[in-house]
Amino acid sequence: MPKLTLIIGNKNYSSWSLRPWVFMKHHQIEFDEKKILLHTETTDEELSQYDSGTKVPILKDGDLEVWDSLAILEYVSEQYCESSGWPREASARAVARSISAEMHSSFANLRSELPMNCRKQFNRINLSIEAAEEVTRVKEVWRICRTQFGRSGEWLFGEYSIADAMFAPIALRFNGYSIPLEGIEKNYVQSVLDQPCIIEWMAEAKAEKEIIESQEM
Repeated sequence: MPKLTLIIGNKNYSSWSLRPWVFMKHHQIEFDEKKILLHTETTDEELSQYDSGTKVPILKDGDLEVWDSLAILEYVSEQYCESSGWPREASARAVARSISAEMHSSFANLRSELPMNCRKQFNRINLSIEAAEEVTRVKEVWRICRTQFGRSGEWLFGEYSIADAMFAPIALRFNGYSIPLEGIEKNYVQSVLDQPCIIEWMAEAKAEKEIIESQEM
């Protein structure tokens, strides 16, 4: 029985839950999954037993609790992947950390105007100037990484990394909202969509019945 338990939210909506889930699946790390439905009358009560301040995801490793997607990714990389979650080469590793931190702290307009919804496919929608600028910035980041560091493989830094897990929900959003893509960014999104664990997540997300009205367009 795995000693790791990952507490997540609804797969259809919870982009933060997806990040550590897909990383651990990619590296074939065994874990139990516990889903707590978000935005229900019992959500806060169910999450109150953990130390995360009623947020998901949470990783339990024995008696230890780790929360926040990026912290979980770093912990798993260090403890279960021999720190291979970051690129080996120093400059690539520095850039991977930079874009992962940027993903963690930025793109508020993109998140708000393109909420993750795996069950639906949208035609092109009208974005605010701010959200459109953030979409452009994501594409720029992907082109920089693939051009400078990722020529040896299909991921941002060649081999799969924490940065790919951090940007996976954005790739799903770009696909789901029919964001125009070409060249490097189009190929990168396709790599994400073809990833077996992403295919698994999407299938399970689409099978969910719960609806969070605030996340529906």
